Amino acid sequence: MKLVVAVIRPERLSSVLEQLFRAEVKGLTISRVQGHGGEIERVETYRGTTVKMELSDKVRIEIGVSDHFVDAAVEAIIAGARTGEVGDGKIFVLPVDKVVRIRTSEEDRAAVTPVGVPAG
Repeated sequence: MKLVVAVIRPERLSSVLEQLFRAEVKGLTISRVQGHGGEIERVETYRGTTVKMELSDKVRIEIGVSDHFVDAAVEAIIAGARTGEVGDGKIFVLPVDKVVRIRTSEEDRAAVTPVGVPAG
């Protein structure tokens, strides 16, 4: 089992969700975050004061998947998020030691399998 974490541009979220749906990757968490990567710093004027904006708005997507869904999830995120410009984001794939579905106490692969789909 893995946790796929992607940090992407907010305007690419709909496209990424569409690609994940097409790849049949289900069950995710989305958070609005701020961060700084390789983007060029921008300067804005706020109430007459010049401010250097060092953090950019981003979206963080977290998806717990069985090992055989990792490549599909990563490819779907890339297909939906890529613009070819600096700031498209990053994808991290992390090992997961244990998962428990709270409602049923199912563990590991059964817990990350969508409801109604055989975990076998």
